[in-house]
Amino acid sequence: MELRPYQWEVIMPALENKNIIIWLPTGTGKTRAAAFVAKRHLETVDQAKVVVLVNRVHLVTQHREEFSHMLDGRWTLATLSGDMGPRAGFGHLARSHDLLICTAELLQLALTSPEEEEHVDLSDFSLLVVDECHHTHKDTVYNIILSQYLELKLQGVQRLPQVLGLTASPGTGRASTLDGAINHILQLCANLDTWCISSPQEHYPQLQEYNRQPCKQYDLCQQRSQDPFGDLLKKIMDQIHDYLEMPELSRNFGTQKYEQQVVELSQRAAEDGLQQRRVCALHLRCYNNALLIHDTVRAVDALAMLQNFYDRERATKIQVLRAERWLLAQFNAHKNKLANLATHGPENPKLEVLEQILQKQFGCHDSPRGIIFSCTRQSAHSLMLWLQQQPGLQTVDIRAHLLIGAGNNSQSAPMTQKEQQEVIQKFRVGTLNLLVATSVVEEGLDIPHCNVVVRYGLLTNEISMVQARGRARAGQSVYSFVAAKGSRELRRELTNEVQEALMEQAVAAVQRMDQAEYQAKIRDLQQAALARRAAQAAQRASSRQQFPAELVRLFCINCSVAVGHGSDLRKVEGTHHVNVNPNFSIYYTVSQAPVVINRVFRDWSPGGAIRCRNCGESWGLQMTYKSVKLPVLRVKSMLLETPKGRVQAKKWSRVPFLVLDFDYGQHCAQSLSDLSELATLSLQCLPQTAEGSRD
Repeated sequence: MELRPYQWEVIMPALENKNIIIWLPTGTGKTRAAAFVAKRHLETVDQAKVVVLVNRVHLVTQHREEFSHMLDGRWTLATLSGDMGPRAGFGHLARSHDLLICTAELLQLALTSPEEEEHVDLSDFSLLVVDECHHTHKDTVYNIILSQYLELKLQGVQRLPQVLGLTASPGTGRASTLDGAINHILQLCANLDTWCISSPQEHYPQLQEYNRQPCKQYDLCQQRSQDPFGDLLKKIMDQIHDYLEMPELSRNFGTQKYEQQVVELSQRAAEDGLQQRRVCALHLRCYNNALLIHDTVRAVDALAMLQNFYDRERATKIQVLRAERWLLAQFNAHKNKLANLATHGPENPKLEVLEQILQKQFGCHDSPRGIIFSCTRQSAHSLMLWLQQQPGLQTVDIRAHLLIGAGNNSQSAPMTQKEQQEVIQKFRVGTLNLLVATSVVEEGLDIPHCNVVVRYGLLTNEISMVQARGRARAGQSVYSFVAAKGSRELRRELTNEVQEALMEQAVAAVQRMDQAEYQAKIRDLQQAALARRAAQAAQRASSRQQFPAELVRLFCINCSVAVGHGSDLRKVEGTHHVNVNPNFSIYYTVSQAPVVINRVFRDWSPGGAIRCRNCGESWGLQMTYKSVKLPVLRVKSMLLETPKGRVQAKKWSRVPFLVLDFDYGQHCAQSLSDLSELATLSLQCLPQTAEGSRD
């Protein structure tokens, strides 16, 4: 576990107890450098307590290996992530161990928890390590934690942890000028309260020896000369536009901009009570997604997505609107032709290029290992199917597996966090040699033998580019960018290269600043950020008190049936919004099969999906919190009627009334009281015997 000279150089300010950001390329040992700082900190600081924050669950296990080797069993270490199941509280583990490695969300929950076993304060720690610290901006969980740190600092709290940030890509914050990029870097430094950004100067040449950069190649194809499948999808969308009679709505189909337009149209229609228009907007969005899938992978994948959508509509909708019947008839009228075009139409030229890359890399190299990055879970799932079905790849030794995030907003089968870990481990040891992945493994995944990275039709920023490129760590590795000539994806990738150079110039400019000037800028930015957050918090608090909760009515977003009031809602663990009115159950149905959520929670478990009893619209799920069954509502499934009109809120935190916290004890007491009252009423209704008693 010896450090290289350039690693010694970058950690020296941290060994002097200064807050710093370590800026090193991927694969050059940031984590090892941080582990050494933690080890020295534990050796030299009285009552030392270290917490390492990560933004991806799989990094908890990966960092445990690195820190365990460095600590060599001399200090106690614990890891925490959302998939660990029943465990001791965060606060208990923090007090009984020297070093914690955890996802940032768990620390944030512990900072706000009222339970003694769970609660911690930032002052309980003496060193805070922030992995992939470029995420410390805006309303990310990293920045929420560090904003609390800055508030305590400006209040004069003395015992605060030393901060150590790690990044390979601080980014430019979308700046197009050097001054803008410098301001972005300074804001990042202010958010982390850093004394400097530390990168090798004296030992930079040696860093270059270890910084293995893959050979980048642009693998470009021609745009489709003919696209009968896509043309037919656009024709159907044109017909829906004509049905809507909204000429002002643009017809730039198959783009993210168009998707944003129809989402806004859906929201306005819901607020105005125009159900037919809202339904048309939802179907247009589905067709637009089909065009995006068709552009990325195959027509059969796009058609399968459409077919699944309409199958779900038929299976779940109880009350069918006139527009829905018309839309279903439109799809039925065209689906056979779509199926024929999907089966016999031209191959996606990007897939032809991808096949050539895989045949070359996996057919000519000994023990190749690669990652294909795709933009969405749906496209990753479709690429996996294509790999399994492509005849030209059957003779090549490709052992592929899907690796996607653990959320539940995908049509493809979700992955549990345990499954993610198993796939990554198999990839490490070579049982698997190809991952088809989303951004879940862009950051931090350390596979020294990975020699092929393909970025497949991605439209992302320079941080994503740098991180994905850093997964190719083997000697003579290849980084391929696959896109169509003249495409938006190609233009963005070329822009990313310019942005990366701008980022490096901005960091260098900040490093050259006079320390007094730098510290003055940092203080000004911190005070401005805290003032801005205080103003935003006051605005949110004022907005939440805009109307009394009992004057806000809840309606189903789909059928506009009134189902309750804002005063019926409570917050569980500050996040989950539940309806505690016992009469609410008459408005929904519950599926028998529980909703799959790929985490194990401390105090609650998911139950079945809940749907509007009147129309079948999905509302959320039923949870069992401790011993109580509660309906958890999605904000996008509810329309709010306020004294000033109807609104559709994007987040529960932005509704215009106050939602109280759920009180478990009070709820149980009320339930017992209701049962007792019901029993008393039942007894009173029983006939009396001759002796005057009731049986």
